[in-house]
Amino acid sequence: MEKEIEGGGGRAATVPGLVFLGTPDFAVPSLRKLLESKADVRLVITQPDRASGRGRKIHQSPVKMLAIEAGLPVYQPERVRGTEVIENIRSYGAQCAVVVAFGQVLPQSFLDIFPLGALNIHGSLLPRHRGAAPIQRAILAGENLTGISIMLLDAGVDSGPVLLQKEASFGPEDTFGTVYENLAEKGAELLLDALRDWSAGRISPLPQNSGLATYAPPIRKEELRIHWNSPAKDIINKIRAFDPAPGAWFSLWGKRVKCFRVASVSWAAAGSAGEVIGVADCGLIVAGGCGGALCLGELQMEGMRRMSAGEFTRGRPIPQGSILE
Repeated sequence: MEKEIEGGGGRAATVPGLVFLGTPDFAVPSLRKLLESKADVRLVITQPDRASGRGRKIHQSPVKMLAIEAGLPVYQPERVRGTEVIENIRSYGAQCAVVVAFGQVLPQSFLDIFPLGALNIHGSLLPRHRGAAPIQRAILAGENLTGISIMLLDAGVDSGPVLLQKEASFGPEDTFGTVYENLAEKGAELLLDALRDWSAGRISPLPQNSGLATYAPPIRKEELRIHWNSPAKDIINKIRAFDPAPGAWFSLWGKRVKCFRVASVSWAAAGSAGEVIGVADCGLIVAGGCGGALCLGELQMEGMRRMSAGEFTRGRPIPQGSILE
């Protein structure tokens, strides 16, 4: 069975039945857009429910919650591999798969199910930033241009041919959170165009130039700590790349303090790297390496909520001359 969906410019197009794989918030706009367009989503596959938070409560993924709300069948195998799992997915008779931040490497036996392949939404302009953390790595690198790629999955890591791409610029005030939300929405829109045109034979997949590939490996815990002797611009990019989560941090009074809403600032007073050199309307002014300074707008001490730097220092004064570690 095939259904018509509304594509870009209001054109309707026949799109084959599909299986949707996704887990976090980033995948929700894509599934929602498919549902709004009345696409034939036959099955939703998402990661198993996990315990998280202080109380270690079991939580459903955002994709699962939307799928249940929409009355779609949900499948949560621990791993998408093995004969039983593959045959179960095959039984839904889908012509293609849509994969958005699913969280597992998918085997060739899965890809072979679908005559039209598996379409993947990736948060970069491939072949740049292949891997698990393309948005964070772009911000860490001080870039101001990224985008969305709709590609066909192959056995490699984000190495399949590209169907469509769309650029997205961002500014120095943008954080991982704002870029993430923007790309999630842009990806949902571009996905509909890709599904429509790919199924109609109007797209020729473009192989990636692997010689131009760069990689975006997962963020390591040790990368979250701020090193104040780094150039101020690098510290700012680190804080932006991990805002709102997991949060770049420094040590104060033996406790971790996460930083958010950071900005570059010109400040007359000089100081050693990590020294508090003043307070301004934007927040706490701290000296970085290479003579630069930055303003920390919001802070969160471990075990407490996130708050403005002004509120934080009213309850816990940080005198000028203090050294953040």
